[in-house]
Amino acid sequence: MISDTRALAGDLALAVVRLTRHLRGRRTDSRVSLTQMSAMATLSQEGAMTPGALAARERVQPPSMTRVIASLHDLGLVERTPHPTDGRQIIVTLSESGAELLADEAQAREAWLTERLEKLDPDSLATLQRAVGILSTLVSENS
Repeated sequence: MISDTRALAGDLALAVVRLTRHLRGRRTDSRVSLTQMSAMATLSQEGAMTPGALAARERVQPPSMTRVIASLHDLGLVERTPHPTDGRQIIVTLSESGAELLADEAQAREAWLTERLEKLDPDSLATLQRAVGILSTLVSENS
C-alpha cells in the first residue's frame, strides 16, 4: 500500500510538472516572471495587502517580495499607496495594466487547455473534474 502511494505521488508530481511546463509554454512573450505572475494573481484574488502579507501568502522572504513589488511597480503592473494607519507601511494593489496582463495570460493558458480537454471522452472529463476537487483539497491552505 505504501509503495503504491509513493508510486502515485511520483507519477502525480511528474504529471503536474509536465502540465505546468505546457502551461508555461503559452507565455512565450510574457514580460514578467512566474514569481511576479503569482504575486499579481494573489493580489487579484485577495485584494490589496501589505508587502509582508503578500510575502507570507506567496511563501517567500519579505526582501524577495520587496524586489518583486518594485519590479512590478516599475512595469506599471501594481500600485503602491501609503498605509492608512501605519506610516511605515505601504499597500500594494494590482493596477489596471496588471489585471489586463493577468487576463491575457489566463486566456492563453485556458485556450490551450480547452483545446486539449475537448479531445477527451466524457468519462475522462468527469474523472478530471473529480481530480480537480481532490487536487484543490491537497493544496489548500487548511490541509
